[in-house]
This record gives sequence, structure tokens and C-alpha cells, in this order.
Amino acid sequence: MASLLERLRDATNAHDPQRMASLFAYDYESSQPAHPARAFRGREQVLANWTAVFRGVPDFAAELMAAAVDGDTEWGEWDWRGRYTDGAAFAMRGVVILTARDGLISRMRLYVEPVDGGDDDIDAAVRDLYRPPTDD
Repeated sequence: MASLLERLRDATNAHDPQRMASLFAYDYESSQPAHPARAFRGREQVLANWTAVFRGVPDFAAELMAAAVDGDTEWGEWDWRGRYTDGAAFAMRGVVILTARDGLISRMRLYVEPVDGGDDDIDAAVRDLYRPPTDD
């Protein structure tokens, strides 16, 4: 039997929000630790979110880059791509960690972010993120 991550990938690439929502427990808990205000509970919100995703990015494509399963925990690295309805490129990458219960996703932590197409190299990123004092 396919892992929950593989089933989620297949439902995503079928652009079927109902099928996706059916993979989640009714009392599903979602969190995005880098964005705490985005936490939510419930399968209905999954359905609403992915209905909006497929409307906004009609050619949404999900690639499961790597995955690991350990008991009731699955880790997956994702590459999401497509085009918004205005033709602009859409790209997100990151990792999700899910917990399974009774064959459904009961909890997930998402660490998925938009791909930064900027030109900043690692030196600029360190400077901007950590603001080290200059030696002036």
C-alpha cells in the first residue's frame, strides 16, 4: 500500500480537493511553525484551502522529492510548481512531517516556503538574516 505522502501526491496531481481532504482525519491539526498564525484544525479547512490552490494555480504539480516512514510518522520533501491564472510562475519547496492515525493524516507540520528567485548569495543572506556588526 502506498504511503500517505504518496497518496497525497497523487490526489494533489489529480487536482482533486475532495480526494485530498478524504486523506485527513476530521479533527486534523495543521501547523506551520514559521507562520504560527496559519495553524488550523479540521478536514473542512483542508478542502477549502486546496480548492483555492487549484483555482489559483490550475496546473499545480507536486513532486515528492524524498520521503521516509517511521511508524506513524512520515517525512516528505516537496517541490510544488505551476503557473498562477495570470501566467506568473508559482514555485514552493520544503518539508512536511505528518502523523498518521487509523490510515489518515491526523497532524502535519509544514515547512514549505515560496522559492526565492533573487540574486542574494550566502554572504548577503547571512548579513540580512543575522545582522552581524561590521568592522568599520
